[in-house]
Amino acid sequence: MRPRHIAVTVALVAALSGFAPTPHPRGAGAAGAGRADRLVDSLLARMTPAEKLGQLNLISVDSDRASPAQLDSVRKGLVGGFLNLYGADATRAAQLVAVNESRLRIPLLFGFDVIHGYRTIFPIPLAEASSFDSAAVEATARGAAREASAAGVNWTFAPMVDIARDPRWGRIAEGSGEDPYLGSLLAAARVRGFQGNDLGAPDAVMATAKHFAAYGAAEGGRDYNTVDVSERTLREIYLPPFHAAVSAGVFSVMSAFDDLDGVPATANHWLLTDVLRKEWGFGGFVVSDWTSIEELEKHGIAGTRAQAGRLALEAGVDMDMVSDIYVHDLPALVERHAIPMSEVDAAVRRVLRAKVALGLFTDPYRGASAGRERATILSPEMRALARHIADESVVLLRNDSGVLPLARSAHTIAVIGPLAADGEDALGPWHTLGRGEDVVTPLAGIRERAGAGTEVLYARGCGIADADTSGFAEALAAARRADVSVLVLGEAQDMSGEAASRSSLDLPGAQERLLEEVTAAGKPVVLVVMSGRPLAIAWAAEHVPAVVQAWFLGVEAGHALADVLFGDVAPSGKLPVTIPRTVGQVPIYYDHMNTGRPGSPTDHYTSKYLDLPLGPLYPFGYGLSYTQFAYGTPRLARSVIGPRDTLAVDVDVTNTGARAGTEVAQLYVHDSVATVTRPVRQLVAFARVLIPAGGTQRVRFRVPATHLGFYDRRMRLVVEPGIYRLFAGGSSAGGAETTFEVRGGR
Repeated sequence: MRPRHIAVTVALVAALSGFAPTPHPRGAGAAGAGRADRLVDSLLARMTPAEKLGQLNLISVDSDRASPAQLDSVRKGLVGGFLNLYGADATRAAQLVAVNESRLRIPLLFGFDVIHGYRTIFPIPLAEASSFDSAAVEATARGAAREASAAGVNWTFAPMVDIARDPRWGRIAEGSGEDPYLGSLLAAARVRGFQGNDLGAPDAVMATAKHFAAYGAAEGGRDYNTVDVSERTLREIYLPPFHAAVSAGVFSVMSAFDDLDGVPATANHWLLTDVLRKEWGFGGFVVSDWTSIEELEKHGIAGTRAQAGRLALEAGVDMDMVSDIYVHDLPALVERHAIPMSEVDAAVRRVLRAKVALGLFTDPYRGASAGRERATILSPEMRALARHIADESVVLLRNDSGVLPLARSAHTIAVIGPLAADGEDALGPWHTLGRGEDVVTPLAGIRERAGAGTEVLYARGCGIADADTSGFAEALAAARRADVSVLVLGEAQDMSGEAASRSSLDLPGAQERLLEEVTAAGKPVVLVVMSGRPLAIAWAAEHVPAVVQAWFLGVEAGHALADVLFGDVAPSGKLPVTIPRTVGQVPIYYDHMNTGRPGSPTDHYTSKYLDLPLGPLYPFGYGLSYTQFAYGTPRLARSVIGPRDTLAVDVDVTNTGARAGTEVAQLYVHDSVATVTRPVRQLVAFARVLIPAGGTQRVRFRVPATHLGFYDRRMRLVVEPGIYRLFAGGSSAGGAETTFEVRGGR
């Protein structure tokens, strides 16, 4: 990385991420809370039943302005908020109607899917998770909030915190991968980034933790599908990131589409009330996913729209997204007392308190203006931040014979592939208002960095998903002329995300064949994989000298790729998901149980596939650099701790190479003997450390014993006494090892 780039980006990350975690975003203290309660009480006392249900009604805008009919509903007090209405002028126009022409002048919420940027599009969340950098992730959420709030948006339907262990599921792109510890840290970071220290600040937006819960465990990796997991798995794997988001003060939670143990999440009282509100103390409000209340009929647990609405409200869903059931079908039930008014009041109270916390009763427009909008979006600072996190998100998977970084002797570079010059696809799924013309493409980034002294050839080669090979000849001609070929292959942006499940994890279309033929030309090849999920690239892992997992990197994709390919930045990204050899290994994840017959290449009757080597193609936490790192044996301050103590661990990490590099040092544990089976390894800590060439960095980890906890046979969260193995290394495989003991009560 060039020194000036370091100074700008590190300072920017520090400026954007300087928030201390707090249980709830800061308001005006006890006095302010009292005033808020009095305001909410006063409004509730004056509201008609129709107006109360109106506050629970969230409707979508399908154009750049709310329609006359929608604005008329606002005047009647029948709308609590809009989604998909954005832009300072458009939101102001709708808010003017709410605060000037409705009877009670209650302001509106404006929700939008700001997932990984508003106009400045950052890497997809799965890519950001590869950075293992919670400060940078918090900073991108902060930047997205600043742009979105300037445009009048005050509520985002992010972060998605679902743990995903099946890469066929397209929405794996929106989350942080397969590990609950990493997922929890990044969930909290994104909540802090979106909401800031003060939700009422004009540059903050209300965050939404979604999809509650276990949506990432959808059977077959098919979106909207059934989920069937044990309560132990639910609590240990899928719920921790939601709990972390709640602890970080998230103000809204979205119920999931899936059914869990036979009960759809949108009608699951145990999930939404017993766990979320009673166990965790969540004080915000729950919004349904798009028409998920209406879909209770298709699930088969409701016979009418009214029954679906009643089930959802009783379960704890406060706001109905798009179904229009609360406002149209529940008034009759409320009138005949089939739904207690107390349930309606509780839901309305939670929604109104969120509006108070956002400062909407003080400034309904929150300082949004067309001028502020123009000054904020795509600013140089936002682009610098996008480049910084994209640099950290690139994962180097293979680098045989030192093909990378690209040598100065490479006077001719062939850039080949259907994604090399495409700006739209580099944005990835759910790119909000991102535009292809905003993007620095891989081809543009390489040409800019290569400079006038290097000839950069370009050939598309083939399409993304079709079988047409007519462009192969041009691609092969370019490869033969060049000193090195960079193939940018992978998925189209709409091949991942919502409703984008895939039955295959191979490179789609003719891309695999293109890769094979260019590699056979005999010149050095670099494969850059752009995708929203891990792809099964077993052939490339064996035959292509250099392989880079780039994901979808956003507006600065080309600059970031050039930074890494030319060696201005030493890659530091690590995989937040396991990469399988083939789709037949799915689901595959690092923290699996050992089983009674662990897989063995020499024992036939063990847990393995007959036609595959043991293990994944690349394990969780894996990623190479342009240097090498060696780990010393972990040193413990005490080899025996109690269940309420903190384990203090020091690990020496040595850079044994010839250039500086950043390593993500990782710490894993295994409970050797427990009352229930435990994973072979669990991530409990990690740290990003910059180490000069030949230098040694002492990395100090502090692991609360509570991180060793699990749910026992009686579903009690316990830390059990016993011997634990401790591993320190650069991935979830291998590493330096020692042991420690936990003694004392559970």
